[in-house]
Amino acid sequence: MNAAARGFSSHVAEQAVHWLVELQEGGPDNHRQQAWQRWLEADAEHRRAWEHIQQVNLRLRGVPGPLAHATLKAAPSAARRRALKALLLLGVASATGLGLRQQQLLPPLLADYRSPFGERRQMPLEDGSQLHLNTASAVDVRFDGQRRLIHLLEGQLLLSVAPDSRPLYITTGQGVISAQQGRIDVRQLAGQTQAAVFEGVANLSPQDLRGYPLVLQPGRQTRFGRQQWSPPVATDANSGAWVDGMLVAAGMRLGDFIGELSRYRRGHVQCDPQVVDLRISGSYPLDDTDRILDLLTVALPLQVKRRTRYWVSVEGRV
Repeated sequence: MNAAARGFSSHVAEQAVHWLVELQEGGPDNHRQQAWQRWLEADAEHRRAWEHIQQVNLRLRGVPGPLAHATLKAAPSAARRRALKALLLLGVASATGLGLRQQQLLPPLLADYRSPFGERRQMPLEDGSQLHLNTASAVDVRFDGQRRLIHLLEGQLLLSVAPDSRPLYITTGQGVISAQQGRIDVRQLAGQTQAAVFEGVANLSPQDLRGYPLVLQPGRQTRFGRQQWSPPVATDANSGAWVDGMLVAAGMRLGDFIGELSRYRRGHVQCDPQVVDLRISGSYPLDDTDRILDLLTVALPLQVKRRTRYWVSVEGRV
């Protein structure tokens, strides 16, 4: 059950999270206590949100492992606020429900760096490396005196690795990619990781596979699971183009093209099975997905039917 169904808005949910953290971390303070009491009594919606977040907080204290630790002991307070607000808005039916969300919800919400759906972001790291995040991506970054560690929680990154005496590791759900310097693109897929090297050399080690790592040379890419990798192939025309805000196709299947486009567009884009194997080429600006859909009808014998802004169908031209 979400927050609206429980009778409070997301705005009030955020206020409730604020007061919970303030009261628990601020120490004894009569003025703070009185201000909270005034807020609580000002509206029945406030009381409903407060009662629910108290329930969420109690449940978290009974859940073992990383979920409870990440939420209850996250620092600084802003990270804890985000986690509590997410749980409050989504609603929590049981500790089992919390466990199911452990890998799917909280890690991205608590990530050091995130990019929203449809947006791309760039940020410098403390070692001089440049990190790019593609749409709907999240990473944790941990640097210390011995190593540089970047954990890709979801989505896709492109990293320009600055030279440094410390090795750099990019971890995903399937394994580890290590490099000393270079330019690497890593994408988390469902049960697989895709890695492409543009500059430098990377070593790829699936999580459950013992032995020597795969050495990925410049201009090569591969996909790997926890126990194996696919033979490396040449990087394709679209590899890394997203950093420049472009979707590049060189004889790409229309079905695959629509799949890539859907990563940057809210709603559903359906491709008729009769046209999925048509081939498309060209460079398309990702910041205007409607324009890309219109250009498809110029390049191929297609028509685009817009049932709503969020439901689009690409079909063969009649």
